[in-house]
Amino acid sequence: MQTEHVVEVPHVKYAIEVSNLTKRYGDLVAVDHINFQVKTREIFGFLGPNGAGKTTTIRMLTGISIPTEGTATIMGYDIRRQPIEAKERMGIVPDISNVYNELSAWDNLIFTGKLYDMPKPFRESRAEELLKMFGLYDRRNDKVQGFSRGMKRRICIAMALMNRSSILFLDEPTSGLDVQSVLIIRDLIRKLNQDGLTIFCTTHNIEEASQMCDRVAIINRGKIAAIDTPERLKRTVESLQSIEVAFEAAPMDVLKGLGELPNVSEVVKEGDKFRLFTHDPSSVLASTWNYAQRNNLKIITVNTLGPSLEEVFVKLTGISPATDGDGGGRMGRGRGQGHGQGMGQRRGS
Repeated sequence: MQTEHVVEVPHVKYAIEVSNLTKRYGDLVAVDHINFQVKTREIFGFLGPNGAGKTTTIRMLTGISIPTEGTATIMGYDIRRQPIEAKERMGIVPDISNVYNELSAWDNLIFTGKLYDMPKPFRESRAEELLKMFGLYDRRNDKVQGFSRGMKRRICIAMALMNRSSILFLDEPTSGLDVQSVLIIRDLIRKLNQDGLTIFCTTHNIEEASQMCDRVAIINRGKIAAIDTPERLKRTVESLQSIEVAFEAAPMDVLKGLGELPNVSEVVKEGDKFRLFTHDPSSVLASTWNYAQRNNLKIITVNTLGPSLEEVFVKLTGISPATDGDGGGRMGRGRGQGHGQGMGQRRGS
């Protein structure tokens, strides 16, 4: 009786270990002696602005690019000295779809199984298992060409898991997807992780990383700026405590008035709300209430907020509306919203 096709996973503490990993292109140092570990069964987020070294790092970890210096191991196997063993234990989902549109969903997975030299019974069993898991079994005979972008992304992830990989590299897994597809992909990622899969995820969606990742690393200019859990990273930026308040009918001069309250360092208008940054939320909360009473303003909602992971990212990388380049979108909100109304009232800057 044949046994199921399963990649044997060595008993290691870390799924990924990186030591002094470096990549140079002539005089340009794209990745500069970085060090980190990813624990087995962890969802690890890898964040950074464009050009920070994310893609170069991924290319080295997956064996596409050879490091100039340093080492990287995947499930205990050195990616340079033992590339075959390391690659057998990884699945890779690029940010650009690598499905074959002219093939059916079933044939895409079967073809991938053939590339891994899986025996026919095992690849067919695995393809059926994955398509059912991803909610696509009923569409297995349909050509992928007619699938939505979210469905194609699910097929991409299924293809990467055909070899029963121990670690999954995801590059921007929900980029450009509709809300329903994003929720489906996130749910799949959580389920796969609960089943024991280690996930290494690069993303520009910082809030997504905050919600999904056990730990995140922030890379900037080729160096690791910080590694920790999202909540611990947030606590490192104590100056970004704030009060968020919304009034029933705010006068034109409310931004200026709130900015003049004691212990308020900056006020930012965010939609119909005002965010007051402070080192002393308790006193500002009282001052805001008194300000509302003096000016006959009715408070609809008021909240105390800690820093978001976006704001930690902005502080560590220096990304801001003024330096983002295109003047429109940007990686994080930071301490001032874009689009004019968010630039706010700043004191002492």
